[in-house]
Amino acid sequence: MASSFHGSKINPDRFDRSQIKFFLFLMPMMVFMGLPIVYIFSHAFKPIDELFAYPPRFFVEKPTLANFVDLFNMSDTTGVPMSRYLFNSIIVTVVVVALTIAMSTAAAYALSKKKFKLKALLFEINTVALMFVPIAVAIPRYLLIDNIGLLDSFWAHILPLLAMPVGLFLVKQFIDQIPDSLIESARMDGASDYIIYWKIILPLVKPAIATIAILSFQAVWNNVETSTLFVNDESLKTFAFFMSTLASQTGNSVAGQGMAAAASLLMFVPNLIIFIILQSQVMNTMAHSGIK
Repeated sequence: MASSFHGSKINPDRFDRSQIKFFLFLMPMMVFMGLPIVYIFSHAFKPIDELFAYPPRFFVEKPTLANFVDLFNMSDTTGVPMSRYLFNSIIVTVVVVALTIAMSTAAAYALSKKKFKLKALLFEINTVALMFVPIAVAIPRYLLIDNIGLLDSFWAHILPLLAMPVGLFLVKQFIDQIPDSLIESARMDGASDYIIYWKIILPLVKPAIATIAILSFQAVWNNVETSTLFVNDESLKTFAFFMSTLASQTGNSVAGQGMAAAASLLMFVPNLIIFIILQSQVMNTMAHSGIK
């Protein structure tokens, strides 16, 4: 019996012939799902004649950097260099991601392990907020930003994106699975809430933090709404807004296609990098947060 189990190991450490059927199924899927990524990279380096070739070409034949050069040169003619748009996006993204992680983890710790009045109601309100899409609260959000005097400022980019109900929900579900006995043991040793949060909670919820980081990064990096509705000063707008207005700025849809392809690649690469780095942590979050 033991030898039979040894000979048909369910999850072998090395390659086994029994795995071939899985590779035959997964490899075509991997290639199919990777084609859009390959296309984005290939498209950004195509010269104008290949961008409009018929029939369309998937791979670039004569790669060129002209699209990127034109993109930088065109942004200089608008009075605001493209580096300024990129700088704004980087600053806003770093601040929003850091504050979102801090707020979501601290609030989730309180809702999960602390006892206070209206605790259940607050979590229900957060759960209800999951149902609202951003466009449904666009007008109330604008009125709020206007009334507190944040129009035409960096804070207009930051504050509206700090509230992330899905992030709070995921982290709370994750913290719920941390034994209360562990928290009580730390309290008996004289640990304060700050020490428990910093030394116990944060190290144990790293997968959830990685998930929040990805969701927050994508929300702010790809955000166009803030620059469109809340900011009139061109020097305070982000790269996502600049990319969305390329066609109108050039006044020529043909000439603008190469620059748009280059800008799309610049927008896509940071999303790809952060997901590749943190994707394993995201899978752990889905496994432990009650979402199957």
